Amino acid sequence: MRYTSTSFSWRARKKSFVYAGVGIWHLLKTEHNAWIHLATTVLVAFASFYFKVSRMEMGLLFFAIALVWIAEMLNTCIEKTLDFITHKRCKEIKHIKDIAAGAVLIAALTALLIGAIVFIPKILSIWSII
Repeated sequence: MRYTSTSFSWRARKKSFVYAGVGIWHLLKTEHNAWIHLATTVLVAFASFYFKVSRMEMGLLFFAIALVWIAEMLNTCIEKTLDFITHKRCKEIKHIKDIAAGAVLIAALTALLIGAIVFIPKILSIWSII
């Protein structure tokens, strides 16, 4: 068991950032869906610069990207925790995992909708020029 100090420490804050980075790296190394999210994040970043999105649009896109990453990370935590608790198959655990996966789906669909609202008019305006 790790001792938790109640006093503020810069060293402890630094360690918490390192632990968070290790967690993100582990997610990227082990979860195939994280690879899809990473590729999509990079694609949206390039498209944002190419289409010169506004600051408001960039904020919406950042929110959408973060929403998907957070949902994926929480889903992964839920799945790994339940797998750690038991390897038995039971309908209650299946329902919990399905609901967590559903949260990721809702986040991804929300991000897709935001991306469509931002990028479709820009793509259509380029096609109308050609």
